[in-house]
Amino acid sequence: MKYILLITIALYAYAQNIIETPIKFSDHRVELTKSYIKAHYGIDSKDIKIVPKIILIHHTAIDSFEESLSRFMEEELPNLRADISSAGAVNVSTHFMVESDGTIHQLMPLDFMARHVIGLNYNSIGIENVGGADGVNNLTEAQLKSNIFLVKYLKNKFDSIEYLVGHYEYRCFENDELWLERDAGYRTQKNDPHPSFMDKLSKYFTSLKRAPCDN
Repeated sequence: MKYILLITIALYAYAQNIIETPIKFSDHRVELTKSYIKAHYGIDSKDIKIVPKIILIHHTAIDSFEESLSRFMEEELPNLRADISSAGAVNVSTHFMVESDGTIHQLMPLDFMARHVIGLNYNSIGIENVGGADGVNNLTEAQLKSNIFLVKYLKNKFDSIEYLVGHYEYRCFENDELWLERDAGYRTQKNDPHPSFMDKLSKYFTSLKRAPCDN
């Protein structure tokens, strides 16, 4: 019991270092998200609350925090995202963003659905790591440590979490009950984060399942 208490205190103390950096999330973004849920998952939801089963790790493919944050800030998808604009007007979003120096930002409520991954938004929490421009494997040791903390923090907060998954693995869920995407043509190629980052991170969480891939 003493050990559990010490862990809880440590998590609480570290959590004070999570900086609240809210993206724009008015009723308009909520309604756009509800429309996305109905169109892609066939669920006529009264709200955008989720029960997270998956922690999904990303990199932003941008090496600047300010530029990375700007891509998520607005409520509607900008014109530069033509690859996914036909799938809905709500902008991409994520629950956390981690800077190269390990600084953690929370961008939105943890029980709100973020648009960060095809097929699995309704049951996942997204963690974006600044970096990975041009596919370079440049996520830092500080980011790894912050991701370790965040996964521990989220496991402690949500008993429902079962999986720890990299974005590049999202299609492994296509035959799983957690997969909800109805549009068979809506897929994008993802390579984030680098598999070596996921390998390092997952070693700390053997109790969490990895993506149900064939290999």
